[in-house]
Amino acid sequence: MTQSPALSGERADFPVLPRRRTSSAKRKQHRAAYLFLLPFFVVFVTMLVVPLVYAGYLSLFESKLIGGETFAGFANYARALTDPAFLGGLGRVGLFFVVQVPIMLGLALFFALALDSARARGSKAIRLFIYMPYAVPAVVATLMWGYLYGPDFGPIAQIARAVGFGTPDFLSPGSILGSMMNIVTWEFVGYNMIIMYAALRSIPAELYEAAEIDGAGQFRLAWSVKIPAIRPAIMLTVIFSIIGSFQLFAEPSLLNAIAPNAITNSFTPNYYGYNLAFINQELNYAAAIAFLLGIVIAVVSYVVQLSEERRERREMRLS
Repeated sequence: MTQSPALSGERADFPVLPRRRTSSAKRKQHRAAYLFLLPFFVVFVTMLVVPLVYAGYLSLFESKLIGGETFAGFANYARALTDPAFLGGLGRVGLFFVVQVPIMLGLALFFALALDSARARGSKAIRLFIYMPYAVPAVVATLMWGYLYGPDFGPIAQIARAVGFGTPDFLSPGSILGSMMNIVTWEFVGYNMIIMYAALRSIPAELYEAAEIDGAGQFRLAWSVKIPAIRPAIMLTVIFSIIGSFQLFAEPSLLNAIAPNAITNSFTPNYYGYNLAFINQELNYAAAIAFLLGIVIAVVSYVVQLSEERRERREMRLS
């Protein structure tokens, strides 16, 4: 009489059905996940990858009256690197970034720290009030500030004349860049403030308690605990600001109608590329301008991130 596998202590080689069911369920989950991701990939490829590839293709050709489209290699890029209009616009947005971004992010950080402090009252209403300009479209904001800047019927000019001051000309060639800085700062202080404020709210309360036990006041708490803790959020706002500064378009394109003597068709690289493509019909050269602008943004962003990483490593070594 033979013993059964269960009685003899031997393991029976029965099929493991639960594992098969688990693997089958996982395959179904993977298929469902890919189906949910499919719309994103379709939009990403059709709206970003394909236009980039096509623009890169266009930038390697040039249109001639005789001969039509001819292969030009990197001639459009070489032309852009020696184009005073493109280089001048690049210098203006560089100056815009160096001056406007520190002011904007400094104000955003100040408001975020003030709202996060225990002394702030009515923080919800104040937070909404500061964030509200970001909800205004850039076109509407530029038109509104263009009216406020007006030297004839603008409220600022009327108040200045009523008080006895001279009429300020915010739309002159020497003032127009500063006027744009003010518009962009008004628009985006609230957006950057929300990012920093959200990062502040995620700091563990134990850090605050330890600092207060050591006798740290509000200023010392903000400088030594809060700001170092939200450094990644601040760096994120810096990267966003780099991209936005070098892509400045709505403000010069709309203010050009009321200040044509101050804003040229090449005031910023983005505005210059638009005029090349849709006014001058130089699509190939405009594509090269766009690619060079993208490379400049990538290089500046990388340099800023690299400098921040090196500074953090240096601080870690010293500590």
